[in-house]
Amino acid sequence: MATILTVEDSITLRRFTTAILARAGHTVVEARYGNEALEMAAHTAVDLVISDLHMPGLDGLGLVTALRGLERYKSVPILLMTTETDLRKVAAAKAAGASGWLVKPLSADKLLASVDQALA
Repeated sequence: MATILTVEDSITLRRFTTAILARAGHTVVEARYGNEALEMAAHTAVDLVISDLHMPGLDGLGLVTALRGLERYKSVPILLMTTETDLRKVAAAKAAGASGWLVKPLSADKLLASVDQALA
């Protein structure tokens, strides 16, 4: 099982995501915002990052860019979650180094399938 950093400013979605991942056997580390996640990343090794795209302060795209600048996160999969379906935003996320894109609302099955694929 993996250690996963979830970054989500919505407490409801953060709790939902954490519960699903923990029930599947993963260890989950939580952050509310991008800046908090970046600080945690400097001290915590994780196998996967799942981040909201739209957050106050450092958004998901900025977080991806910052994490890719850290040696330990150069190859860690990073999934972005959003309600966005704009293909230009998906392309920008991929260009920044995102490994995948999850469209909200998330189902437990979709989340776990995406996690399994990212970790494979």
